[in-house]
Amino acid sequence: MQTLAIVGASLAGLSAARAARAQGFSGRLVIIGDEPHRPYDRPPLSKDFLLGSITQEDLYLESDGDELDAEWVLGTGAASLDASSRTIVLEDGRTVHADGIVIATGARARQLPALAGLSNVFSLRTLADAQSLAPELVAGSRMAVIGAGFIGAEVASAAASRGMEVTMIDTKPVPFAAQLGTEMGALVAGLHVAKGVELISSAAIEDFYSGEGNVNGLRLADGRYLATDVVVVGIGAEPNIEWLEGSGVELQGGVLCDAMGRTNVPGIVAVGDCAAWFDEGVGAHRRVEHWTGALERAALAVQALLDDGAPRQPLKPYYFWSDQHGVKIQFAGHSSGYDRLEIEAGDPLEHSFLAVYYRGDVPVAVLGMNQPRLFTKWRRSLAATPQAKSHPTPRTGESDRAGEPALVGAAVAS
Repeated sequence: MQTLAIVGASLAGLSAARAARAQGFSGRLVIIGDEPHRPYDRPPLSKDFLLGSITQEDLYLESDGDELDAEWVLGTGAASLDASSRTIVLEDGRTVHADGIVIATGARARQLPALAGLSNVFSLRTLADAQSLAPELVAGSRMAVIGAGFIGAEVASAAASRGMEVTMIDTKPVPFAAQLGTEMGALVAGLHVAKGVELISSAAIEDFYSGEGNVNGLRLADGRYLATDVVVVGIGAEPNIEWLEGSGVELQGGVLCDAMGRTNVPGIVAVGDCAAWFDEGVGAHRRVEHWTGALERAALAVQALLDDGAPRQPLKPYYFWSDQHGVKIQFAGHSSGYDRLEIEAGDPLEHSFLAVYYRGDVPVAVLGMNQPRLFTKWRRSLAATPQAKSHPTPRTGESDRAGEPALVGAAVAS
């Protein structure tokens, strides 16, 4: 292999580049990114960066020890791929031919078409998104967060800490239930209510109202009208895979991969939010939109790319964290199909506890709120425990950030 091209210049792409050099690849390394920035950390965008606690420079992921000797092609994304010749066509017309390709194009925030182009409507996925939203966090202003997923919840938390009147609107009866289960999802929802966020569950938006290019209110299907100054849409993400249509790479809700990240085309692997790896624990392909997945799986995929005979390695239990209203929420494993929940330490009412999910006698997931040390011990224990198959099985290509569906779309009324 003389040339390795990595399409995507975020955490997954950078992790793949580091892994390639660490595993002995000494050839030409090309890293392609559609943003003008070098790789940066996304989780702080909805937390410390949004609140101004850290700067843009604090987000950058490269370190002084990185000696990648890479060609960076930034500010232009990939437009198409000819998998048979491994030729990438860029949006600016240039082409990159490679012997091996890592697809790491990530995902983008899902939008509500009815709100397109309105100046006070925001999503949060990129540095530019966070830079645009940050000045809108003004004490006394009203914010409507559409969707009660973790990004929306973190934005709601940040806005409430700034003294905004925040309403979070969700289609589901219990937010976070897809990831945490109904009981624990309700507990996290209660944290928001306790901190002054109005939570409206089982809701559908019937109409939006605008004036002078802004949304100034929305009406729910039950007839309730909510006035607002700022709208944040947090209804999940869609994988950036359109550029691969017709390429020969198999797609279905993501780039379909085996349990090491290999696609159906030799010499091409996929990692990060766009990749639907086969998960033997659930018997299906699954996208994992979590920071640790992008960090840890890249090395496995690069190993499979550089060595056709690379043995399959067990995947670590899924892990994610979230900071909401000063509480650190950590979760590892899969809660689907659990039949017993045990509080191992702390008090849920104080939002400082550790809970373990069991299927029979087997621990399958662990949740911690403000219990980082104990959580770390249980996470390690979970990784060492043989896992039973999860039920129900997710759909092919389903995201591990499931449970953040779009609300009813509506035309904007003048």
